[in-house]
Amino acid sequence: MTKNNLSYRVGTINDIDQLQDLGIIAYGQFQSILTPGNWEIFNGNLLDKQKFIDILNIAKCFVCLDNKKIVGVAYIIPSGNPTDLFKSEWSYIRMVGVNPKYRGQGIAKTLTQMCIDHTKERNEKTIALHTSEFMDAARHIYESIGFKILKEIPPLFGKKYWLYT
Repeated sequence: MTKNNLSYRVGTINDIDQLQDLGIIAYGQFQSILTPGNWEIFNGNLLDKQKFIDILNIAKCFVCLDNKKIVGVAYIIPSGNPTDLFKSEWSYIRMVGVNPKYRGQGIAKTLTQMCIDHTKERNEKTIALHTSEFMDAARHIYESIGFKILKEIPPLFGKKYWLYT
């Protein structure tokens, strides 16, 4: 799948360093929005390679590449992996991120759609995700694809968050 000279594929454990680097680059924009203490927690998660290994062990990972460099990512967790937010029977999208230099090219929307298509192939019944008041672009993309707010959830990192399905 190619779009604007970009290509898309499934990400693997061999991509771990690039995936972690992209997470740090993509989410670094939120440092100025969060309090220093909340940023330290948020960024600490991004710096923890084991968290990326853990998600790759259960998720399907989709990446966008410019040549061989990963510039976008999205993870879809299959049902059967419940958390405090996500029910066991739900699949859910996590950590959609795009390198700031590549924003506005439809990468996040394409990766999110790849996650949705994957869940349809697996006959998943519900796809969920959560996002925050400071992630305006993400909310716009999710709502344009058809996600609806299910409920507001307790604040994370001192900010308002919503659960979508």
